[in-house]
Amino acid sequence: MSTFVLVHGAWRGQWCWSRVVPALRALGHEVHAPSLTGLADRSHLASPAVDLDTHILDIVNLLKWEDLSEVVLCGHSYAGFVITGVADRVPERLHTLVYLDAFLPEHGMSMLDATLPARRAAHLDRVDHDGGGWMVKPPMATEADDEDRRWISRSSTAHPLRCLEQKLILRGPIDSRLRRVYVEATEFSPSPFRQLAARLRRQPDWQVHAVAAGHDVMIERPDELVRVLLAAEHDS
Repeated sequence: MSTFVLVHGAWRGQWCWSRVVPALRALGHEVHAPSLTGLADRSHLASPAVDLDTHILDIVNLLKWEDLSEVVLCGHSYAGFVITGVADRVPERLHTLVYLDAFLPEHGMSMLDATLPARRAAHLDRVDHDGGGWMVKPPMATEADDEDRRWISRSSTAHPLRCLEQKLILRGPIDSRLRRVYVEATEFSPSPFRQLAARLRRQPDWQVHAVAAGHDVMIERPDELVRVLLAAEHDS
């Protein structure tokens, strides 16, 4: 059996994995899906000091204090920054990195640097200046299913701005022994990940999967995501 750690993206929380975690656990796998500091059930911990390094440390400490090893580490969207930072800090605890419609950042890059210009402007337009100017309100949910859209809108929380502004600092290249998987949500548009997925398909050290879903794959296509995660645990 394998160990999975699932890291949500901006504005989300552990709740967004609720259709994936039970399926993996039912097969006997160990699964952790923590909320990052300042989000969801940990939103009471939000402060101007919460940044990308905080979220990387959230996951590093989970791996350390739960004594996890050979982990399949999956990050959605913004969490591509988080899992890349984790892989830089504690590669010895990991087996596979799964980028779920996620950013694949380089050293010195922030999420605001990496996203599409229109999305960057939209994120900055949603900064809650009445609340001190250090939180970004969640974007409008765009899922096709009305019930899912209401669930996402009800559950999403503002995200600390520093997380999106802080540049990722890496000590060196990510350990080449780690398996790497990319999952593209083909119905997310406009997507900042389209060209990235196309480029990775041409690289032999990457597995790339296409899922016919919007950006929140874990909500729209949980069964298909479970199949991808189970495939990721095995050597190709």
